[in-house]
Amino acid sequence: MRLFSLTCLTMIAFAANSILTRLAVDGGYIDPSSFAIIRVLSGVVVLSMIMTVKVGKIELFQRDRAAGAVSLAAYMAGFSLAYLTLDAGLGALILFGVVQISMFAHAAATGAHPNGRQLLGAGIAFLGLLLALWPGPGGQSDAIGAAFMVIAGLGWAVYTISGRGAANPLAATTANFILCLPVVTIVLVGLATQTTAIGWGLGILCGGVTSGLGYALWYSVLPQLPQNLAPVVQLSVPVIALIGGAVLLGEPVTMIVAIAAVMVICGIALAITSRSVQGGRS
Repeated sequence: MRLFSLTCLTMIAFAANSILTRLAVDGGYIDPSSFAIIRVLSGVVVLSMIMTVKVGKIELFQRDRAAGAVSLAAYMAGFSLAYLTLDAGLGALILFGVVQISMFAHAAATGAHPNGRQLLGAGIAFLGLLLALWPGPGGQSDAIGAAFMVIAGLGWAVYTISGRGAANPLAATTANFILCLPVVTIVLVGLATQTTAIGWGLGILCGGVTSGLGYALWYSVLPQLPQNLAPVVQLSVPVIALIGGAVLLGEPVTMIVAIAAVMVICGIALAITSRSVQGGRS
């Protein structure tokens, strides 16, 4: 029961990143560039405190750190900029779909040889993602916001792939956050135009709590989950974000978005529960 509760709490924290970012930038409390910088800074502070207590030191310069820092910066920047126009739930769905499809494509390109069930699942998920992005009534008509979220998804996919095999995932995440901070700051500080106390608070909450503590909690429960269950539970994140956006932010869930969500989630569930990929996720 404790493991179930902690896992649910972690998924809620991940979904809350979308809700908090949408609330902050769409609500006019802060510009997306400032929000991204504050989010990374807060994550650095919290993760560094946790690692200092647990380990005592953080190894910054190791293999794949550059790729991790740059891809994390792409995710952070694209994520914040996308929520100027995207609803929280739709943004989470696009992010989730792009990440999972990108990782599937990478696995296939590097010799994983997907079976028929995986190909079917990936195809259904891809069609669902296209449906969510399709312009018109009920679909996603803001191409710029969608493009930013696609960049965020590709960034997170690269970040995940580059971090596979890390002996200590939490330590690697902390180091990447630290190295990501100057990258994000240099790229976005010139676009930072507006901050308020509420915006700062939402940025700190998103970076320090739902991101920093959320990742720490995830890496604490991950070893206790069955290997084939870990990727499955993450299917709940876009669903939670869709519900949270509708309840907390009053965002409409159109029929097209609902159908797209079902297609993306079911397609990915079909692919990742196939026997040949159970050991393929970190």
